[in-house]
Amino acid sequence: MRGDGAPSDFVEANGARIRYSLSGDPTAPVVLFSNSLATSLEMWDRQAAALAGRYRVLRYDTRGHGLSEATQGPYDIELLARDARGLLDALGIGHAVLVGLSLGGMIAQVAGATWPDRFPALVLCDTAMAMDAKVWQQRIDLVTREGIAPVVEPSLGRWFTPAFAAANPAVIEEMRGIIRQTSVAGFLGCAAAIRDMDLKPTTATIRQPTLVLCGADDPSTPPAEARAIQAAIPGAALELIAEAAHLPNVQQPAVFNELLGGFLARHAAA
Repeated sequence: MRGDGAPSDFVEANGARIRYSLSGDPTAPVVLFSNSLATSLEMWDRQAAALAGRYRVLRYDTRGHGLSEATQGPYDIELLARDARGLLDALGIGHAVLVGLSLGGMIAQVAGATWPDRFPALVLCDTAMAMDAKVWQQRIDLVTREGIAPVVEPSLGRWFTPAFAAANPAVIEEMRGIIRQTSVAGFLGCAAAIRDMDLKPTTATIRQPTLVLCGADDPSTPPAEARAIQAAIPGAALELIAEAAHLPNVQQPAVFNELLGGFLARHAAA
């Protein structure tokens, strides 16, 4: 993506070498961002820039993504959630609002349910509590046979509406490059985690303030999935973002940032 000028570093967390970026006032409330499958922490550039000066922004590459270590798979969502907690531990951070999109939102559901004191508020974006295991097995088989290349264009087709893609070729090319850099081992490990998860019992135990966001045109985790998550979490708020598919934080950053900022203003505590 464009990059916001924040440096990145590495830390050992939960048995893996994790790349992270931490910026902002050390005394400000921390907001932790967890990325989607086949992306990296750069997917949150627009949010990091918007929150600068008000929050301490912590982003990281999910295990097996970006420059984080791709350990032996398969993974499960619980392992990936322990990575998020381990990152806070390694950096000496007590708690953070956790913002996750797609795979990141699945991680956030488990982390929020398991350690509510560490993650006292959640933003769950374009995510689900369970996915079609057959579809994910097909993707796993394809990448096992042929590598990342065959999933690049289909992913972009789900992430952005055709009109946005046609009008923003530079953004599409940047995202194309990020997908291509995802390691096969990391993709397969995380895809297996998505295939095997059933978060319905877990998500139903979440009690902290939660905002559910979803692109109105998301074909991967459509609004019906967002509504199911809202129904499972008492008091959760839901906002649909018009003219956005699976990555509304990239396609409609102004709207996404306004909704996120309003939630943080109410629930991010120092």
